[in-house]
Amino acid sequence: MSAPALAVESLVLFVAMPLAYRFSPWPIPALPCLWIAALYAYWQLRRDSTFPQSQLWNAAPLPSQLPMILGIFLVSAVALWLAVHIFAPELLFNLIKTHPRLWALIMVLYPVLSVYPQGILYRSFLMHRYAEFFPSRLGLILASAVAFAFMHLIFRNPLAIGLTFLGGLLFAWRYDATSSLLTSSLEHTLYGCWLFTLGLGNYFYHGRVRLQ
Repeated sequence: MSAPALAVESLVLFVAMPLAYRFSPWPIPALPCLWIAALYAYWQLRRDSTFPQSQLWNAAPLPSQLPMILGIFLVSAVALWLAVHIFAPELLFNLIKTHPRLWALIMVLYPVLSVYPQGILYRSFLMHRYAEFFPSRLGLILASAVAFAFMHLIFRNPLAIGLTFLGGLLFAWRYDATSSLLTSSLEHTLYGCWLFTLGLGNYFYHGRVRLQ
């Protein structure tokens, strides 16, 4: 695909689609939109002979990366807990308290239905497909994080955008360092599940049930 065509494709996937969803006058379920985009990305990656297909899973780096992943997560988890405890104590663990079954369902389904397709789209696809537009790996990691954060404008709050930008940097860096979508997605899962558990789910959730 030519550079102009790739540029148009990236604008459609990572700018036009989130904006169309954000400003749509009709309620649209988020997950089907994500899966449509992720399946397109997966299809393109599968037919691309220059993309190492093993990167879509690749469990080999996980054992060596796990101590670092858990260490960073532990510090971040405590910091997030402290922030909610100080600034919004009424939210703390409210999902478990009010909708324990929904919380359990999210813990099980979130990694499969949300985290992995996001990983395909914003890490495996974006960081391979558009690598030629960025002179350095750092620029590519930043682009992945910006696109990932921009998508979260659909939730209509700055907290979702800010936190996902920081998370996007970490997840893209992990993917770039390991060539393992499994490893990056596991890290993404830890943070996402913790945010829902803490009581910040309303900032990252579109569904029929209010989380507080």
